[in-house]
Amino acid sequence: MPRVVTFDKRGTGGSDRVPELPGLDVRMDDLRAVMDANGMEQAALLGISEGAPLSAIFAATYPDRCRALVLYGSFSRFSYWFPTDEALAAFFVYVDNAWGTGGSVQRFAPSHADDAAFQRWWARNERLGANPTAVKALMQMNSQIEIGGILPAVRVPTLVIHRSEDQVVNVAGGRDVAARIPGARLLELPGSDHIFYLGDNAEEIADAIEEFLTGSRGAVAIDRVLATVMFTDIVGSTEKAAELGDRRWRHLLDDHHAIIRRVLTQFRGREVKTTGDGFFATFDGPARGVRCACAIAQEIRPLGIEIRAGLHTGECEMMGDDVGGIAVHIGARVAALAAASEVLVSGTVKDLVAGSGLRFDPRGNRALKGIPGEWQIFAAGG
Repeated sequence: MPRVVTFDKRGTGGSDRVPELPGLDVRMDDLRAVMDANGMEQAALLGISEGAPLSAIFAATYPDRCRALVLYGSFSRFSYWFPTDEALAAFFVYVDNAWGTGGSVQRFAPSHADDAAFQRWWARNERLGANPTAVKALMQMNSQIEIGGILPAVRVPTLVIHRSEDQVVNVAGGRDVAARIPGARLLELPGSDHIFYLGDNAEEIADAIEEFLTGSRGAVAIDRVLATVMFTDIVGSTEKAAELGDRRWRHLLDDHHAIIRRVLTQFRGREVKTTGDGFFATFDGPARGVRCACAIAQEIRPLGIEIRAGLHTGECEMMGDDVGGIAVHIGARVAALAAASEVLVSGTVKDLVAGSGLRFDPRGNRALKGIPGEWQIFAAGG
């Protein structure tokens, strides 16, 4: 028997309030926890508005747990929602002065703008959803969303629905998402409501979702998943080995390996292989990967050595216990740029951990050996 499970994001709606709203990777963990709690090994995801980036990242990371993906009013970057800082600032003025009055119905549901009863309901919806402080914090986190680079890694059947005159998220956002996800179908309908169950074609939207989810579908390529790769190695290892001699160097490497394996377990990383004095590991959440690398750099120092680390998030090919693909090469090249005790990440990682509380310092655009183009590189501050 099919089931429908909904959940409010941590800190909003019916969920408990929290001191800090989580970033996308923590929300992804929450989604997985909800599925686990309900005994759902696999589900079709319906991601609406800001829920679309979360759903897309989950589908790319756990394709075996997502049988299909429906995205409504979606976007890959925040500028499709608020194109300028001034537009976002104007929304914050509304939040400070009128949140809870239902005035935002003018944008979210223009077809019901003159419906007094609906506006009262919408006002209650605003008040129950979050207080003004939480709304502003949520939107600040959302303003960092940029997932365009990972959308090609979504390999599950995908339907993207968008109304052509959507007053909240520009239709160009939906078109962009559909163009980036391989094989995605775009259903563009007339209308200006951002709320999918309102408007003249609400039934058409529901019918399209039902047909998409109950009809035939293609096989899911679960041998390719979105993952964060981490590479580490010991700085000046050759000189240190010569200084210590073989036996003492071997003991040092054993201690080094033990620390990294302990920290990997702490942050739910998966060791793929060791490369002499280095490690190659993967994570299903980029923020955990960054925090793990920072922790390793700190905990290794008492051994009298320093490591460097690099991380990148991208589509990886799962080959038994091994992992391959261009994302792996990028991660290795990023690590090679790092200095002693430095953790470098690609711009993709930085974008995906928005709202996590991690700090990054720009290191400029860098060429990566054997990788086309230039890549934005950042140093993680923990």
